[in-house]
Amino acid sequence: MVPPVPEPPHSLHAAGLSRPAQEVLVSVIIPARNEEACLGACLQSLVAQRGVSFEIIVVNDASTDRTPAIGESFAGSSRYVKVVEAGPLPRGWTGKSHALAAGVTHARGAWLLFTDADTVHLPGSLATSLREAQEQGAALLSYSPEQEVHGFWEKAVMPVIFAELTATYRTSEINDPASAAAAANGQYLLVQRDAYERVGGHAAIGHSLLEDVELARAFKRAGYRLLFRFGGGLVCTRMYRSFTQLCEGWTKNLALLFPDAGRLAGLRLTEFVLIACGAGAVTIFGARGAVLPAVACGLGAVGAYCNFWRRIRRAHFAWDANLLALLGLPLFAFLLLRSKLSYQSGGVTWKGRTYGGAAINWKASPPYRFRERPDLV
Repeated sequence: MVPPVPEPPHSLHAAGLSRPAQEVLVSVIIPARNEEACLGACLQSLVAQRGVSFEIIVVNDASTDRTPAIGESFAGSSRYVKVVEAGPLPRGWTGKSHALAAGVTHARGAWLLFTDADTVHLPGSLATSLREAQEQGAALLSYSPEQEVHGFWEKAVMPVIFAELTATYRTSEINDPASAAAAANGQYLLVQRDAYERVGGHAAIGHSLLEDVELARAFKRAGYRLLFRFGGGLVCTRMYRSFTQLCEGWTKNLALLFPDAGRLAGLRLTEFVLIACGAGAVTIFGARGAVLPAVACGLGAVGAYCNFWRRIRRAHFAWDANLLALLGLPLFAFLLLRSKLSYQSGGVTWKGRTYGGAAINWKASPPYRFRERPDLV
């Protein structure tokens, strides 16, 4: 049981947390399960940070690849890095929350940065985020990293998904203390430790696959201020490195992020049909000399595409990805339906662990919660 949460201070300055960044220790905690492809670049970018005191804790979560060796190589050459073991996954916990909670037990910092192994941190980003959180009086600061995409499928579907996230989770509402809206991106999540412990930490949300949003909601309910924004120029990431990973990862996430997944899939598929078929109809009617039908279809297609383009431009992707995003609409609809059906039936798999199936309380308000299930770990 989580103990009652005391009334938070009106600002973190009142709690004596406005000291310069160099005087505050930040514990950077990285959950790592089979991350040999990206952990080295992440650690290299972190050990190079300046202007802030920090330690880096790599939490090896039962990796079967070279992840522990990569972490130990940095620990052997840098006084900032240490590698710890997550230990066996307890029943009722998701893997990432358990690894993060394990990392906190080894942390000495007054601030905790939870960040993923596939992130790269630009010079000065750690000091900037700490200073920004202190100056804004935020107990939780989260950056949505700049997304690195390669190949057709990543460039087509990632802008569509992030445009939808931007429209659904509005930062103006999340950052407004008077609004109940709350969200965060677990790829970069900086929290003030005292506040984190008062809301129960990851132990209070260990059942959820949407642990970043759940943690933000816990902070907001307790009266703490959130600061959530795009982190371009500070941190970047490549979330998935293959089409298989992309499908598996978004199948895990989409039904939790968009509770009305079926309706949204229908809307986006209809949008694609209107644009594609409208453009095709213009060609057909034009070839037949049917001017009025061609103009009507053209206006409909242009209107639908302009609406789509306005949404896509807010997602912070390069021009080539924005252009390919139209072709990502059918895949986005497919992934939404796949995610919804997976949770309703057989569950989802991520990093070799299965979550869901009969263990999901699908009728509960999102994010969906897990019931204990001995055969699912």
